[in-house]
Amino acid sequence: MSRHSAGDSGFKPVLGLSDDAPSGSPEPAQRGAAAGNLDWRSWAASNVPGTVFDQPEPEALIELTVIVPARDEEDCLGACLQSLVSQSEEIFELEKDWELVVVDDHSRDRTKLVAGEIARSFRGVTVLEAGKLESGWTGKANAVWTAARRARGRWLLFTDADTVHEPGDLRRALHEAERHKAGVLSYSPRQLVSGLAQRTLMPLVFSELAAAYPPAKVSDPAQRIAAANGQFLLVEREAYRRMGGHPSVAGKVLEDVELAFIAKKRRVGLRFRYAEDAVSARMYRSTAALIEGWTKNLALLFNNALTLAFWRALDFLLLFGLPILAFELWNARLAAHSLEWLGAGWLFALLWVRTLIRFYMRVAKSHFPFVDCLISPLGLPLFVGLLYRSWFHHRILKRVSWKGRSYGA
Repeated sequence: MSRHSAGDSGFKPVLGLSDDAPSGSPEPAQRGAAAGNLDWRSWAASNVPGTVFDQPEPEALIELTVIVPARDEEDCLGACLQSLVSQSEEIFELEKDWELVVVDDHSRDRTKLVAGEIARSFRGVTVLEAGKLESGWTGKANAVWTAARRARGRWLLFTDADTVHEPGDLRRALHEAERHKAGVLSYSPRQLVSGLAQRTLMPLVFSELAAAYPPAKVSDPAQRIAAANGQFLLVEREAYRRMGGHPSVAGKVLEDVELAFIAKKRRVGLRFRYAEDAVSARMYRSTAALIEGWTKNLALLFNNALTLAFWRALDFLLLFGLPILAFELWNARLAAHSLEWLGAGWLFALLWVRTLIRFYMRVAKSHFPFVDCLISPLGLPLFVGLLYRSWFHHRILKRVSWKGRSYGA
């Protein structure tokens, strides 16, 4: 077990620049020699995303560094870390073959204490304090960059504190990335939900994500479409360099998707898939967090948020309006035309069945349980409202918030 604060000097700065005072932006040929004198934030701001910097390397690389950023995660961090440290085995030993780094992102609860308790129980777990959050950076990007600059792994895994990892998923992910020659491997976890709002809304969101970002197209280097899920993002060390690391997406609210686009641009190899066999996650633990989180993300995930809101509102009208209309027509008391009205009622009933089947087939692509997909129409009003709310915050207010912080949209 080892504990270090962000300002400790026991580590060599790797995959990043020194925090020393800036001495100006050197010419490319001088950059390696100036690494100890140039502030990495100033360098990142003066270079285009994806620029490679010649960072110092540790004396010896290990196989993997797992980085877990955590802000206000005391109620789920323990389960996440327990699932990770249990991956240690004789041929893949924690501290010897891989390391686990937890970064406390200036939490307002007992997150740091929980991480410390885990670290005291298992050797090879390091707890860091995120560096000072500078203007133009999101908290998550700043936290993971604090750890990435000190990482010793040949591969870096960025995984959220609300994830739970299946036994052996770390080694399998490494093998999968190498087998597919992917510099970036991202898993979409099995989503754990509770309560009516989550059970009805989440299948709707993830079915739209499946349609907008088909994994086969995302993983195809010939396709421009790109996506990643920051809940599980495995990056090869050199690929991370070529992408510019997290400084290249410092101010991006959806830093995972932005990194995926850079991966496609830099041609480092991107693989993305649904992976219920590897990892699960509980994104939101309250309705308030669910509303805040999707307000932050939806307008960025779907460029046509208002158009999508219109179509989902139409779905709601058809799914709930057609059976009412059919029932009213069946009970029409217009004797002269009763057969005509009865036939029209059956026509609307068949149209409703067709609409229901098509709706379910689309939502089933979300990989949620059958019952959750079946009751998902009840979440359509909330989904439509969140799409509009996200559009309004991004396009009109140009501000979004998350966990007590406000970011420019």
